[in-house]
Amino acid sequence: MKRSSLSGLAALLFALQLQAQAPATGMEESRFSRQGLQGWKQKLFQGETRYRLIDAASGEVEAVSEGSASALYRPMKVDLGRTPWLHWRWQKRQPIKPGDENRKQGDDFVARVYVVKKGGLLFWKTLAINYVWSAEHRKGEAWDNPFAGRNARMLSVRDATDPAGQWFEEKRNVAEDFQRLFGQSPGRIDGIAIMTDSDNNGLRAEALYGDLWFSAD
Repeated sequence: MKRSSLSGLAALLFALQLQAQAPATGMEESRFSRQGLQGWKQKLFQGETRYRLIDAASGEVEAVSEGSASALYRPMKVDLGRTPWLHWRWQKRQPIKPGDENRKQGDDFVARVYVVKKGGLLFWKTLAINYVWSAEHRKGEAWDNPFAGRNARMLSVRDATDPAGQWFEEKRNVAEDFQRLFGQSPGRIDGIAIMTDSDNNGLRAEALYGDLWFSAD
């Protein structure tokens, strides 16, 4: 399946880069259970992954991809010196086996969470960490995104051994992950995103996402 000349991940980075400077936000700004999908925007790459809030009280967002790729993203300035820890929960409901995730045709994931540091006027300096639920890589493994190269590092947080239909709660020190994956800590990030995609293999993928928020510890 063909993509546009600007890959899905690169297009997402570009979309976040073009956003007006977002005001500093509190730790609760990205919680689906408090604000629903307010402030989140969808970026289409190949077809449309369907995102909908299915439980407002618990903040559960359903994502269904049928050979599609689109992301929900939120411009959001986060001071990693004060609140470096990113928390979220997710569940895979219908996993996929896309093949070699190091190659473009295998760059599909049942669930992803992005954090993005904009490069200012220098778009090519925009950096992103892609926390993924991998079908091929083991937990803790990292690699370059096959479309965006070293500007976007992939990090397997969950893998094929983690069962479908079960919620998992995650906690990552984003500042430390940037230091380890890029050799530098950006001081702050400028946006977050979630994405379920299966456009390269044409399969059906389903996932659930819960609240995302940052904290000091």
